[in-house]
Amino acid sequence: MNAATPPHSTWLHGAIARIEADFQRSADTHLIPLNLPTFAAHGIELYLKDESTHPTGSLKHRLARSLFLYALCNGWIAQGATVVEASSGSTAVSEAYFAKLLGLPFVAVMPHSTSPEKITQIEFYGGRCHFVDSASAVYDEARLLAAQTGGHYMDQFTYAERATDWRGNNNIAESMFTQMARERHPIPRWIVVGAGTGGTSATIGRYVRYQRHATQVCVPDPVGSVFGQYHRTGDLTLTDVGSRIEGIGRPRVEPSFMRTLIDRMMDVPNLDSVAAMRVLSSLLGRRVGPSTGTNFIGMMTLASEMRSAKQQGSILSLLCDSGERYLPTYHDAAWVEKSFGDCSAAEERIRALLS
Repeated sequence: MNAATPPHSTWLHGAIARIEADFQRSADTHLIPLNLPTFAAHGIELYLKDESTHPTGSLKHRLARSLFLYALCNGWIAQGATVVEASSGSTAVSEAYFAKLLGLPFVAVMPHSTSPEKITQIEFYGGRCHFVDSASAVYDEARLLAAQTGGHYMDQFTYAERATDWRGNNNIAESMFTQMARERHPIPRWIVVGAGTGGTSATIGRYVRYQRHATQVCVPDPVGSVFGQYHRTGDLTLTDVGSRIEGIGRPRVEPSFMRTLIDRMMDVPNLDSVAAMRVLSSLLGRRVGPSTGTNFIGMMTLASEMRSAKQQGSILSLLCDSGERYLPTYHDAAWVEKSFGDCSAAEERIRALLS
């Protein structure tokens, strides 16, 4: 150890080094072109960045890594401290992974409705799941548990928009534009991204402005979420029942959701999200999750508008996670029928749009 290095920094330096080494071992995620002749014939090309290939299987792997580094560098996490997070699933899976990497106890506070597959993955990485009755109860419970254990409440819903270096440093926006560089329309006309915390839409929105790209950001938001209404009104006191599309939408306005960075919000019915998830899964030959279905609705809506306006260009979005996590739920016909109703009409409408 360097003589100038305080003794208490030894663990901190080692923790940051372990996270950086883990990042160095990881390759970037793939960019998938969607072969949709109904749009390609008009010079409109659609792409998905496949975030399901991260070690923990979702877009939230990036967020968890950033949150841990942000908290470590701020001096909020000490050796042996319990890390607590309020999460509907995917963020908790990824944070459990990094907590295990650093040898830290981890507790995820989540609604009882969280998918069993995500619960199993959290426990696989050594995390403990603490359940509450509703999505609106996760915040106070997580804060209370952190205080009781003398640990740290990670609070993704506050810090997601600031934990990532939005100017570059291999963030998701920089990666997107680098991978698009040799495509026919390298600067997307639209980037479509759902919002749970708002961190990804904030990173992309800031990067686009910083680089002075002629790209707009669209957030398709599921029914029950407050984000769309907040974008229109700016009312921070709004509440709603919360989203039923796991991973995106919230019952309250989250501090990390930056409405000024979003050019367009789009309200998406739940049946449309599930139907689009099914259609896209068949197009790709593998299952995607429901939030990716919501993104796909946004992409198709924008592509249809561009086609009608005789505009050409590219639309880029995210494949958020694998559908294998949702086999007993969103990919189970009986569960969907019971939870949402019959989505066959919505599925036929989407297939007709693409034919």
